[in-house]
Order: sequence, then structure tokens, then C-alpha cells
Amino acid sequence: MFPTRLTEGYRAFLDDRFPREKNRFETLAEKGQSPEVMVIGCCDSRVSPEVIFDASPGELFVVRNVANLVPPFETGGEFHGTSAALEFAVQALRVKHIVVLGHARCGGIRAFADETAPLSPGDFIGRWMSMIAPAGERVGPRGDMELSEYVTRLEFAAIEHSLRNLMTFPCVRILVERGKLQLHGAYFGVANGVLLVRDPETGEFKPAVETMPERVSMFSAREVEG
Repeated sequence: MFPTRLTEGYRAFLDDRFPREKNRFETLAEKGQSPEVMVIGCCDSRVSPEVIFDASPGELFVVRNVANLVPPFETGGEFHGTSAALEFAVQALRVKHIVVLGHARCGGIRAFADETAPLSPGDFIGRWMSMIAPAGERVGPRGDMELSEYVTRLEFAAIEHSLRNLMTFPCVRILVERGKLQLHGAYFGVANGVLLVRDPETGEFKPAVETMPERVSMFSAREVEG
């Protein structure tokens, strides 16, 4: 049986959002999509790019996977879901921005950090998460560091690593060097709603907006969730 929650959500969509945006949907159906921004995010159900950025249909081209990872460019494997989406976004849609959106309390990152607690009994997640081994090497050994702090450092390092991997794709590197494509790193705090954006000059992650609504707890760049 189809999930009741989805049926109810669809009815709400038909009653409210679809009528309000009917013209937009018709235009998208007739002319196709032309988003300027691609977001590479985590498949974690708590971190929806469309919700975080209050995006309308057709505004964002989104690909989601475990831990928002970008694999390095290679053509030897058989299946390349993220790479295929990236190629389509850059070469067909000609997006102007690519955002790697990481987040706090990422289960995939924690699974990599805590080898005694795998995320699942299957084979796929462990192999997928092995891609961040170079990021782990940059962070260094955990030592006496609390696991929560170590995971947070890995979460940021994984974003940096994916940005580096993006530049291994010729179609991306050429456009970045020509100034026609920009790469961005961002980090979302699930508990507090704070978005940090990477400064391309310093590599530091800073709040995306200077002032937060009063109902949202104030947050400093160093006050990252554990």
C-alpha cells in the first residue's frame, strides 16, 4: 500500500502549492529546466536543499548521496551516479554554481570515524565512505579527541575533499579556470539551522548571514555541533 503520509502530502500540494505555482510548472514542462545552481548534498532526510534554501521548482539541480561526497574523476568503473549528474549539470544545463552541502551529525562520516559501529551490515556504505580516507589523513589521528569533535572536523574536511575532487573533472576545471563556474562549500547545522559558507580565500567556514532571527539561537563559526 502506498504510504498514507505521501498521499496526504500530495493532497496538500494540490490544494496549496500547485495552484500557486501552476504557471511555473507549465513553463518548466514546456521549456525544460534551466537551474543556475547545482547542490551536491547528503541523502540524510534532515537536510533537504530545497527546504534549506526555500527553492521553487526548477531552481536547484540536486544530487544526494551518503555524506555528500564527490568521487574523483575516473572512467574505469561501471556506475557513476554522482559523476553522471555532475556531467549533466555542467555540460548540458550549464550551471554557474556548484555547492557541496555538508551537515552536522552526519551518519556516514561517523561510520567512517567509528569503525566499531558500522552504519549498516551491507557492503556498499563502507566502500563508498572509503573515499574520504585522504580527508581523514589531513585531519590526522583522533588521539584523545572526543569522537564528536573528531567527526565534526571530518565533516568539514570531507567538504574540502569533495571540492578538490570536483577539480579533477576536466569539464569542471576548464570552466572554473575560465571564470564561468564557481565552486562553493557549505555546512548546515541540523539542530540550530545555521548555515556556514566556506570562504574561498581562507578556507574558513563563516555564517552565511550576519544576523539570525531572534527565534534562532545565535551561533559562532567555532560553535559547531558535536
